[in-house]
Amino acid sequence: MAQRLRVHIQGIVQGVGFRPFIYQLAHRHRLNGYVANTPKGVELEVEGGRDALHHFLEELPESAPPLANITQIETEELPAAAYSTFEIKASQEGEERAALISPDTTTCSDCLRELFDPQDRRHLYPFINCTNCGPRYTIINDIPYDRPKTSMAVFTMCDDCAREYHDPLDRRFHAQPNGCWSCGPRVWLADSKGEDLKISEPISEAAKHLSHGAIVAVKGLGGFHLAVDASQNEAVKRLRSRKGREEKPLALMSSSLEQIERYALVKDEERRLLTCAQRPIVIVPKRPGNTIAPEVAPRNRYFGVMLPYTPLHYLLLSHPFLALVMTSGNISEEPIAIDNLESVERLGQIADYFLFHDRDILLRSDDSILRVARGRPRQIRRSRGYVPVPVFLRKPVAEVLALGGELKGTICLTKENRAFVGQHLGDLENLETLEFLELTVRHLRRILEVNPRLLVHDLHPDYLTTQVALAQDELPTLAVQHHHAHVVSCMAEHGLEDKVLGLALDGTGYGDDGCIWGGEILVADERNYERVAHFDYVPMPGGEKAIKEPWRMAVAYLWAGFGEEIFQKDLPVLQSWGRDQITVLIQMMRRGFNSPLTSSCGRLFDAVAALIGVRDRIAYEGQAAIELEQCMEPTTDKYHYELGEVGDRLLLSPTAIFAQVFDDVVSGVAPELVSGKFHQTLITMFADACLQLCKLHGLNRVVCSGGVFQNVFLLENLEDRLGASGLEVYTPQLIPANDGCISLGQAIVGAATLEE
Repeated sequence: MAQRLRVHIQGIVQGVGFRPFIYQLAHRHRLNGYVANTPKGVELEVEGGRDALHHFLEELPESAPPLANITQIETEELPAAAYSTFEIKASQEGEERAALISPDTTTCSDCLRELFDPQDRRHLYPFINCTNCGPRYTIINDIPYDRPKTSMAVFTMCDDCAREYHDPLDRRFHAQPNGCWSCGPRVWLADSKGEDLKISEPISEAAKHLSHGAIVAVKGLGGFHLAVDASQNEAVKRLRSRKGREEKPLALMSSSLEQIERYALVKDEERRLLTCAQRPIVIVPKRPGNTIAPEVAPRNRYFGVMLPYTPLHYLLLSHPFLALVMTSGNISEEPIAIDNLESVERLGQIADYFLFHDRDILLRSDDSILRVARGRPRQIRRSRGYVPVPVFLRKPVAEVLALGGELKGTICLTKENRAFVGQHLGDLENLETLEFLELTVRHLRRILEVNPRLLVHDLHPDYLTTQVALAQDELPTLAVQHHHAHVVSCMAEHGLEDKVLGLALDGTGYGDDGCIWGGEILVADERNYERVAHFDYVPMPGGEKAIKEPWRMAVAYLWAGFGEEIFQKDLPVLQSWGRDQITVLIQMMRRGFNSPLTSSCGRLFDAVAALIGVRDRIAYEGQAAIELEQCMEPTTDKYHYELGEVGDRLLLSPTAIFAQVFDDVVSGVAPELVSGKFHQTLITMFADACLQLCKLHGLNRVVCSGGVFQNVFLLENLEDRLGASGLEVYTPQLIPANDGCISLGQAIVGAATLEE
């Protein structure tokens, strides 16, 4: 007797070759029925013998296409319908949308083989793709994911491409970006004013200009890159000068792992990351004696490296480059350029040439950045390749929109048991980035069909995101404290409920007392928090200026620890800062003028870096702390630290630690050893504080978050120390530890507040 089953499948099952996979699987098991895309995912009916149906359902999740990600399968038995064939139906429209969209993914091995096959009709075609690879998120307008709802709608397929597109047995069946030399997008080379140079082989010509030291703006998958030959130091210096990016490391792209390993040291987990479908930038140590230009990553032990992920990249790197610098196509602090005309306006003063194409990018998406710690990948910037894959929550929650903080901005939308954290937006300090945020919100609300009941923002009154939230009248708003959001984001990633001890260490977060927090221990759950420990306050002379000039924080800690008389001594360590400038800072702090109080762990790192001569001023966020970690010589020695009590809180004294750092510097202790002792002190002090507080509050779970935990030495050793004491330790992996996680934490707090 024939049986009929209706099957509903949710997850990333559209635009990934899922329907032809089902079609072929049904034929293999001699089943009849249909399969179709729906706004919720994929629906199919299969009819046949009981054993055949059993084997079909068993094989379905095990052999799904490589880009598919099945999150739910529901089946129901129906009366037999006497289907005579199995067919693929047209996509369905509907009211509710729950289908997950695939991120953009790297060119697959089958397409690469065709790309370099002289006998293939797509030989050297820079937009070759199939259902297993290519653009997705950055070209989609709406769902269901079909060609008319993508930026490929303007390209009419030729007969050969149409034949592939409509053949369920073909690898390009319903590959929405499908095209070829005859009918698909094209690439051309232009000068710095955007004028087409009418070159017959634009990619080869661009490579020639790169080899001669030119800067070429290359249109990619989620935006433009600015490219130069990474072996030419003068070219890299010129790029830095024009882009306004003084010292921040520049990303590198090489044609193969073998090429990367000529200039970098790559371990197994890093190899896996570099070659995965997402193709992120991976932070790896420099190989001693490498021939990469020193200006690529000055005063840094690491390179950020990646492999090609579009056919155009592969073709460009088929020319003899060890590596190309591939840095974001923008002027520093602005969003990455995505439009051809816009790129000429914004990048024309930087690039000598433009390598354009005419497939529109509908939503910009920077390269993702990851680093390995404790053998696990850690997100630093989550964007291309990972967005819009959601964070799956432990239970369904209300629909909420969260706008994140100010630095490393992201937005987050919740729907059912999923939290969709958008791509990296940049620092929300200008109109261009704010417009990017608003575009991303509109785009994700449309394609996910989320109707939020609440708009969540940071507690800081001066953040642009706060001002945007308070200026609108569509939704009620909720302000969430920055470090509470940090802790809750990590809880959400790991599916934790009830109270945890949250260790939140970063540079800046507005506290509920109006001070700048950043060295905090909270007892927190998804709704509330209690601040149970923190660093003692010190002033930040000059406010924001103290972040960009770490020597100011060193003066603040010395003033707090020793008083003014320390600056009257003739000490070499203080001379470079200038007695007159120091006097001005002391007057500011004494009067409380433009000197907000801070408990920031990040500012303590800055101060130590300045005091030992690592970095007086920074060219990019976190530079002083990064270089302090990298100059460190590991040691078991540490400084004495104090865990005082103020009321029902532990008070950690940074000035006591800093005073000992100062004594070591005056005594001539090597900066590398001072850094090692400082790191060891923080690890021991935070472990001691967490143990005391867990015992006091009856807790066994410690959640760590905040930008300081991008310090691999601190993260690994603190996690080891707490774990050895019997505590369960949770650290960010899927979502960045830095402020890229804030929107997720805000959204979960907002949803919990609505539930309450």
